[in-house]
Amino acid sequence: MLRILQTKLLFIILSSLTFSCSVLKTIPSGKKFLKEEKYFINGEIIKNDPVKLLSSTPPNSKFMGIPIKVFLNNLVVKNPDILFENWLNENTKRKKRLNKIFSSKQIQQIKKYKIKVNEWLSKNSEKPILIEKNEINETANRINQYFKNIGYFENIVEVSIDPFDEKKSNVSYKITTGKQFILDSISFKTESSDIQKIYKKNLSKSLLDNKSPFKVENFNLERERLVNLFRNNGIFNFQQSSIRFKVFIDSIGIDTRIPVIIEVSNLNKRINDSLFSQPYSINKIGNVNIYVDDPNFSLTKFTDSISLNNVNIFSKGNLNYKPESLVNALSLSTGDIYKENERANTFRYFTELKNFKYPSINFKQNSLDSLKLDASIRLTPMERYSLGFDLDLSHSNIEDFGVSLGSSIITRNIFKGAEILELNIKGTIGSSRNVANPNSYFFNLFEIGTDLRLRIPRILFPINLNSTITRSMLPRTNITLGTSLQENVGLDRQNFSSNIEYEWSPNSSYDLNFKLLDLEFIKNRATNNYFNVYRNSYDRLNSIAKNNNYSNEKFLNQNGSLIIPEGTNDFIESVINNKTNINLGTESFSDIMAIKERKERLISDNFILGSSLSIIKNNQESILDEDFSQFNFKIEWVGNLINSILSINNKKEGYNEFLGVLPSQFIKTELNYIKHWKIGNEKVLAFRGFSGIAIPYGNSNSIPFTRSYFGGGSNDNRAWRVYKLGPGISQNSNEFNEANFKIAFNLEYRVPIIGAFKGALFIDAGNIWNVYDNITDPKMRFDGLKDLKEIAIGTGFGIRYDFNFFIFRLDTGFKTYDPVLPSNKRWWSQTSFKKAVFNIGINYPF
Repeated sequence: MLRILQTKLLFIILSSLTFSCSVLKTIPSGKKFLKEEKYFINGEIIKNDPVKLLSSTPPNSKFMGIPIKVFLNNLVVKNPDILFENWLNENTKRKKRLNKIFSSKQIQQIKKYKIKVNEWLSKNSEKPILIEKNEINETANRINQYFKNIGYFENIVEVSIDPFDEKKSNVSYKITTGKQFILDSISFKTESSDIQKIYKKNLSKSLLDNKSPFKVENFNLERERLVNLFRNNGIFNFQQSSIRFKVFIDSIGIDTRIPVIIEVSNLNKRINDSLFSQPYSINKIGNVNIYVDDPNFSLTKFTDSISLNNVNIFSKGNLNYKPESLVNALSLSTGDIYKENERANTFRYFTELKNFKYPSINFKQNSLDSLKLDASIRLTPMERYSLGFDLDLSHSNIEDFGVSLGSSIITRNIFKGAEILELNIKGTIGSSRNVANPNSYFFNLFEIGTDLRLRIPRILFPINLNSTITRSMLPRTNITLGTSLQENVGLDRQNFSSNIEYEWSPNSSYDLNFKLLDLEFIKNRATNNYFNVYRNSYDRLNSIAKNNNYSNEKFLNQNGSLIIPEGTNDFIESVINNKTNINLGTESFSDIMAIKERKERLISDNFILGSSLSIIKNNQESILDEDFSQFNFKIEWVGNLINSILSINNKKEGYNEFLGVLPSQFIKTELNYIKHWKIGNEKVLAFRGFSGIAIPYGNSNSIPFTRSYFGGGSNDNRAWRVYKLGPGISQNSNEFNEANFKIAFNLEYRVPIIGAFKGALFIDAGNIWNVYDNITDPKMRFDGLKDLKEIAIGTGFGIRYDFNFFIFRLDTGFKTYDPVLPSNKRWWSQTSFKKAVFNIGINYPF
């Protein structure tokens, strides 16, 4: 391990020297390359501080200490087309030789390729940053202004150029801040009585407080607050330019307390060539009109109208929407005080209906009352029907090759209440060498599935919840029915699912999802194919049979191996009934019982009926926001209703039975937390913590396979392959290792490399265990905090390419701490590339 680290360190040092030499060759005489900028505040050097972002010419970016982009800039040439032609024509033999190998068209393609490469180098490279006094002075002025903006009006910035060698220098900025000025009295002046009343009523929410430090940012935030305050309290036409702050600073610097006056000037209106000034006044909503099906808005085209709750609805021909479905979408009503937020909520609601193209809301002064505003909502319906297709290629451990074709049909406004009905159909054909029938065709796998989803833009519930879940929360009810059928895929699973769920958003940061009914019925139609699918279990069972001289020739093939399923079933039953030389308590007996229990669990049909609640908090403002947090809590309770309904007479061996199936009963909770810190230009530190547990009880002693947890894979612990981590410190060779308790942590440092190429360093930790279920093996169970030492740790690096609309990534993981190994070999014994795990993924893992 030490030798590997020494080799890597030597490579980095040599690379740095090589790159540095090549960079310095291009530095003009009399100029110096900017190696580093250092910043000192009151004598202390700073590392991560916003001040460093003020540099007008920051040093060149580096990857692992190497200015790669500067090196690439040295490869950029001017006029690459002319250079190529000169290179081609300067040597007659070279030109003849190329003409023999390539056609003239191919030579031109080579020329284009050279030009494209040069363009890429130019786009993704950086010119070396040189030390320029003008730029240094510009940076010093920015720093000076920055500290003035946070109240240090007497700050001093000193600059020094520190030679590093003949071609390179460092630049140091030494800042002495002085005393910070603070706010004193804050007064408010305006000629508008309405503005005065609104301000006084909300004075406690002011962001300017006497005795607080002077900060320009706080003044900007207070201006923004006042603009929103006035516009959401009836001042429709309030202008940001009407707000002015008067700040009185002692130029001598003796008095560091600053009085502030906030002035709100009158509204200036131009009528013809004259400019009039008038105080702001509160506006109320007058007439509310909705215009449907007219993108060009011509009133003469409307042939039908209807009024409901003081709202006028105009349409061309008969109105295709229920009037209440449009009126209920409004957050503004006649007689209400104008509020900008209510206008935004109405626009957001109509947009979320996904029934209209670009809805618009406009206001104009009422012709009879200048303090009233007439609202016009213009809606252009989308096409009622839409059809979509998709094509997928797939590969898995069961399916060697698969082709999927899907289609979706969307019907909008199906019940004239802006509902959306969506039908999805997907069929897959594939090929697998693992199918039992050796004479099957190449496409020997088949799967078809369909689901029907109805989206209703309101809460459909026996009790009226409109006062609790208001329309501004974008409530919706989703009803889904789905089914799928497999042939020669695993155990030929047949699946039926149905759910009724409610979704709403109390504010922009929270989303709630409540599944009132979540039903899933799973039937395995090819249970005799179990050992053909789960070959590792078969190999272990067959090996035990051979080692213990199982000799029932009727159930053995010509190679002496167990026939599936007759031989495997007979051997297991023979062991249980003590008809072999395998005795109770031996390791072989325990292995066979474990294989039997796993088989019975995975071939069992499942009936899952329950409810769940999910709460998601996400303060990410947009997909470009790289400094945010997400929190997701979910609780799921399954089986209480169905098991309480079933009669005691339906019990089978102490368990309730329904339609020949034992309904599952468990409670499951999950916590998922994600945090991103932006620590530089395109540099992000990302963290994720996850914990989940599913506890069976009552009618169940284990969790259905579809609701259990697994470890490893491209979005989990990337040093282990998917399904290959855990449970605990067991060394299972099962195709799918799973359990009912999981802990996982991920930390990833993401950095730009060149252009669309990104890099990452990561640490993944976690494992899965069994707890409160029917697993008795202590290696698989979580029995207390002492088992936290069984958390597996993986480290590695990743390369990503940003296609703008998605990220393609390749991650390489190394088993840094493997709890399965003996204690003296757990750390760093598997960090070679021979034992590395490579994961391909789409988009970031968290």
